[in-house]
Amino acid sequence: MERQHSADEHTTVTLEVRRDSVGDTRLITESHGPGSLEAGQVRLRIDRFAITANNITYAVFGDMLGYWDFFPTEDTTFGRVPAMGWATVVESRADDISLGRRFYGWYPMASHVVFTPTATNDGFRDDGAHRQAHAPVYRAYVATDADPMYPEPEHGTLGAADGEDRHALLRGLFLTGFLAEEFFADGGGSGDTYFGAARVLVLSASSKTAIGFAQRAHLRGAVDVIGVTSAANVAMVDGLGYYDQVISYDGIESIPTEGGAVSIDMAGNPASLAAVHTHFGDGLAYSMTVGRSHHDAAPAVDAELAGPVPQLFFAPSEVGRRQDEWGRAEYAHRCSAAIADFVEGSRSWMTVEHRIGPEATQQAWRDVHAGAVDPSVGLVAVVAADPASS
Repeated sequence: MERQHSADEHTTVTLEVRRDSVGDTRLITESHGPGSLEAGQVRLRIDRFAITANNITYAVFGDMLGYWDFFPTEDTTFGRVPAMGWATVVESRADDISLGRRFYGWYPMASHVVFTPTATNDGFRDDGAHRQAHAPVYRAYVATDADPMYPEPEHGTLGAADGEDRHALLRGLFLTGFLAEEFFADGGGSGDTYFGAARVLVLSASSKTAIGFAQRAHLRGAVDVIGVTSAANVAMVDGLGYYDQVISYDGIESIPTEGGAVSIDMAGNPASLAAVHTHFGDGLAYSMTVGRSHHDAAPAVDAELAGPVPQLFFAPSEVGRRQDEWGRAEYAHRCSAAIADFVEGSRSWMTVEHRIGPEATQQAWRDVHAGAVDPSVGLVAVVAADPASS
């Protein structure tokens, strides 16, 4: 019988992913007795985190973009994939970080985590030696009592806070879509709206990042927003009301070419991306890639694609550009207003499903990796809870 893992106040249970085969996982249990923290460290209990196709992308691009370095392992055959969520300080040897405070940010898929924090105006920054090379946005943890985006005052560990669940699922993904749409809106800084194209093609249009992008593009109204998705998801995507047209992947050739297009690819499906490039050729003004949820497909060979070379969109770089352009306060204001509107709207199309306990979290990863989760469902995991006692 497979060993059952459970987390309590003296143990940490962590889900680890095999780096060269990201569908394979294991659960690791480690003891941490009282007094095990070093001076300047804090231990947080991770209350909830989201598992989405974006986490699969983090694993696929783990070496290229440094995601495996967030929470390093001694055995580098396996790695710890970062996930967005909320956590509570349960031990502290850091003078500026008090017990009971709660923070939003990047965590391992685990029951607990130890950080070396430096207090900031709105929370703390993880200054562990292994985090020094990472972009500031990846090292920042925002306190609920200083977070302009915090969804609602009440919270709970196992599901009392629908707002926290939805922020764990949507905030990071939406902000990527928000920033990508802003990038297109000013032509990557050129001022040429959507690079002069008449339409934007959104591949993997049912993904949560794509839906966030489409909502913003729909509100702007500068171009036609065309969603491209699997035949099984056409009705769901069309029902969102954010796309001017929704087609299945085999209908790409039916899209008009007059006026040209730009594309944003959330899935990394090389056949679909190649079909877009072939159909539009030089009429494709810009090709952006964001995700790689089609992890089993070989990436497209850029040199063999007609039209422009696809460009990988790196959201942290855009955060810095927009903060410089708009100012940090205005950036925070715009993001807060946009995410509040999107999260509220998500209640009409997304239901939240909880996976409680280590084994259930492990199964959640398997389900997302296998593409077995309906796009209208968001999975929120809680490793720290023992389902036998909940």
